[in-house]
Amino acid sequence: MTTPQTVSTDSPDKIPQSVLVVIHTPALDVLLIERAKQPGFWQSVTGSKDTQDEDWRTTAIREVHEETGILVGSAGIPDEALTDWAIENIYEIYPVWRHRYAPGVTHNLERVFGLCVPAGTPVTLAPREHTAYAWLPLREAADRCFSPSNAEAILQLPTIGSR
Repeated sequence: MTTPQTVSTDSPDKIPQSVLVVIHTPALDVLLIERAKQPGFWQSVTGSKDTQDEDWRTTAIREVHEETGILVGSAGIPDEALTDWAIENIYEIYPVWRHRYAPGVTHNLERVFGLCVPAGTPVTLAPREHTAYAWLPLREAADRCFSPSNAEAILQLPTIGSR
């Protein structure tokens, strides 16, 4: 398996290290968001580190807030609602998105988190990134994801997400 390459922190290129955050309710309804530039591509919250030394948890909290408006550490969403599942996936970056990375970067390292939020938690999308959202039952959410690692993470929610 190929390991992701790194880029310097002063590079304008995207860092090939990202988080995947499965946002769900206690009843295991899962939040999916649709990509603005790829209609029909539904996913959980994802996003890359801003700097090489940004820790995974900080990246997860930032990306959740940027993409959904949900703030980890707020009154309704305590810090402990975000759990690091200690799962890392290495996958090939889709060719359509490789231009955002340094030349020759073809793989990304993804760290998986879960975030349990109360049912009815409001969602405010970043309009340039996502156009729609849906709260879906577990199996339906997994089936709608375009990313195999995202679908797999959702299906692991009943066992890993309850640790």
